[in-house]
Amino acid sequence: MKFFIATKNGNKIKEFSRIFSDMGIEFVCENDFDSVMPEPEENGMTFSENALIKARAGLQFSGLPAIADDSGLCVDALGGKPDIFSARYAGPNCDSDENNKKLLHELKNVPLNRRTAYFICVIACVFPDGREFTVEGRCDGLIDISPSGKGGFGYDPLFISELGKFSEITPEQKDKVSHRGKAIKLFKERLNEYI
Repeated sequence: MKFFIATKNGNKIKEFSRIFSDMGIEFVCENDFDSVMPEPEENGMTFSENALIKARAGLQFSGLPAIADDSGLCVDALGGKPDIFSARYAGPNCDSDENNKKLLHELKNVPLNRRTAYFICVIACVFPDGREFTVEGRCDGLIDISPSGKGGFGYDPLFISELGKFSEITPEQKDKVSHRGKAIKLFKERLNEYI
């Protein structure tokens, strides 16, 4: 079975392909098409709403069952921010380094034991016949006082999970505890009900 992944993030495509390798599912993305997928307006107020917006746009673009995720970091000391704005926390055209710098700046007077945070990942799946579902994964941890490590992406150089910093553990370890790894496992279970 073939699914379209509505993302331009190569890291996410690798994660999905690795975790779904046992199900015989082929994933394609925008790079496998001759045209460019129009960027949907992510105007939802929740991770679920934004994931569905992207998945529906992927279905419309590809004609294939489509999946998309929306994920982000929620920091308790910041009232849950950056939340759904995690990717553009430092501004509309910012990169991960700028987001991490802004986060560290906003937490500069907060001690490590009060830097509790969690990652959320919602995966949405839509089918050409109108069926849809979402699943959610969560990973709790702390925001470190400085970045380190060479692995991962996004806020990984700052996020300390139960197995260690996301940027310093193996991809397989990360899959076991991460928000996306948990959501993908739930997604695999739900998908068996639909295919």
